[in-house]
Amino acid sequence: MNNTAEFVITVRNLKVGYGEDVILQNINFQVRYGEVFAILGGSGSGKSTLLKNLIGLYPPLEGEVWIEGDNLTVASDEERRHLLRKFGVTYQSGALFGSMSVLENVRLPLDELTALPEPLKELAALAKLKLVGLAAAAQKLPSELSGGMQKRAAIARAMALDPRILFLDEPSAGLDPVTSADLDLLIKELAHHFGITFVIVTHELASIYEIADRVIMLDGRTRTIIAEGQPAALRDHPADAWVRRFFNREPDAVASGLHL
Repeated sequence: MNNTAEFVITVRNLKVGYGEDVILQNINFQVRYGEVFAILGGSGSGKSTLLKNLIGLYPPLEGEVWIEGDNLTVASDEERRHLLRKFGVTYQSGALFGSMSVLENVRLPLDELTALPEPLKELAALAKLKLVGLAAAAQKLPSELSGGMQKRAAIARAMALDPRILFLDEPSAGLDPVTSADLDLLIKELAHHFGITFVIVTHELASIYEIADRVIMLDGRTRTIIAEGQPAALRDHPADAWVRRFFNREPDAVASGLHL
């Protein structure tokens, strides 16, 4: 793969796992600027492990992760700090601090990593809350928000430093269909209007069809990528039986143990 200006993320020959336990291997893909890119797979396929390697929480066993032309896997401490500011992350639980207001949560990256004057930090945090439709909830505690509002607040905090990339871990988990659809619309608008690149770990098929430009599908049996492309194309013209079952929600009669 060529590491050209077209791609914001390039993953080369990645092997990830824990010690001797290899979870995924031979992982190769690229993400374009402004793209909504989804990482799919069944339970235990390694989605979360891959995400942790992409954002630098764990070093890969082998291979490289390039962010805007810089190799995260071999970066010095100073280079890593610079690279890590290029992206924001939200986690499945939202990971908001319960003792802090929503505004204070969003302000936290600015407090920790910038020397901006206090009034500018306040204005910047409020601007991010306005983008996600939560300006009126700025002084509330996370416990006073609905699940969907907590997810929006987490996205606002991830955007605090104006990153080029947002990594979202299961953003629709635990949300009802209407709230999930509202979150999908927010992601589409942020990608379209601000050119933010999204890398989303999810298994929510309705959201995938609605927002994802491209997807990769991980397979826990082969421990690698078994499909890549547009969601509708993988649903309608799959080359692999497991991919067909996943995208069309077809049960595995053998796995179920039923013999009718």
